[in-house]
Amino acid sequence: MATSKLIFLLIQGIVLLSVLDFANAQGLKVGFYAKSCPKAEAIVKKVIAQTMAVAPSLAGPLLRMHFHDCFVRGCDGSVLLNSSTNQAEKDAIPNLSLRGFEVIDRVKYALEKACPGVVSCSDIVAIVARDVVVADMGRHWDVETGRRDGNVSNMIDALRNLPPPTANITMKATEAKGLSAKDLVVLSGSHTIGTSHCSSFNNRLYNFTGKGDTDPSLDSSYIARLKMKCKSNDQTTLVEMDPGSSKIFDVSYYTLVAKRRGLFQSDAALLDDSETKAYVKNHATPKGKASFLKDFGVSMVKMGRIGVLTGNAGEIRKVCSKIN
Repeated sequence: MATSKLIFLLIQGIVLLSVLDFANAQGLKVGFYAKSCPKAEAIVKKVIAQTMAVAPSLAGPLLRMHFHDCFVRGCDGSVLLNSSTNQAEKDAIPNLSLRGFEVIDRVKYALEKACPGVVSCSDIVAIVARDVVVADMGRHWDVETGRRDGNVSNMIDALRNLPPPTANITMKATEAKGLSAKDLVVLSGSHTIGTSHCSSFNNRLYNFTGKGDTDPSLDSSYIARLKMKCKSNDQTTLVEMDPGSSKIFDVSYYTLVAKRRGLFQSDAALLDDSETKAYVKNHATPKGKASFLKDFGVSMVKMGRIGVLTGNAGEIRKVCSKIN
């Protein structure tokens, strides 16, 4: 009886949070800055084009930044805030590998010159995520805007809310604040671009159960290849998440997962759920690219509505790394 009551209360709480998120998301719309800063998205696109021309490896981290922002306190730009005591979200272990904050600053600087005090940092993160995907041969989607910036950033919140690489489907669904299983498998497709530190998956290579063993769900021949790049306790080496295609936004990630070659346990877990496994299998060939790219835009819009601040809530930061 007590367990049933607890489950009911948890579900009730999740439903309430979803209702609140939905209510706030009603303040978002495509073209929010059409009158107040009509060239906003063009300005962002220009800065990102310049950045990708000289630092294409930042596409993955800049896309990942939007995920890490939305999963902690909602999509409010809190991941951008600095802390004089190193206690902000960006100081949490899962965020230490984030890169590209200087790119967000350059975008903000350009927007402030054109439209002072108008475009939020949280919206910048969302638009940048779209533009780096397009730069890597992905498909354009319309980004809803109108978010305002939060003024709280806490390391503990990041540690509690960011799904670790060891997450399974159930854990991820809970932490993703209402995203469906399909959204999760689609958004996992973002692993098609970018790199990861060996430390994020080394346990699968050297000490999966604490007995010096490997993860049986990871292809044994792939383990041998990864061990050539990642030594035990390696904290610095970077490995492509989608080898040979890490700068092209395509479906080769799903091909790897189908062959049991996804780097993370969360990748492998996609094969443990019937719905997500079916999606992986159906998109593991080039024929699945068009539907994946369409699905990705839809799921990114949905994720971009999580916990947003709109109306008079929050603020529009003048500098993205500090509150006004």
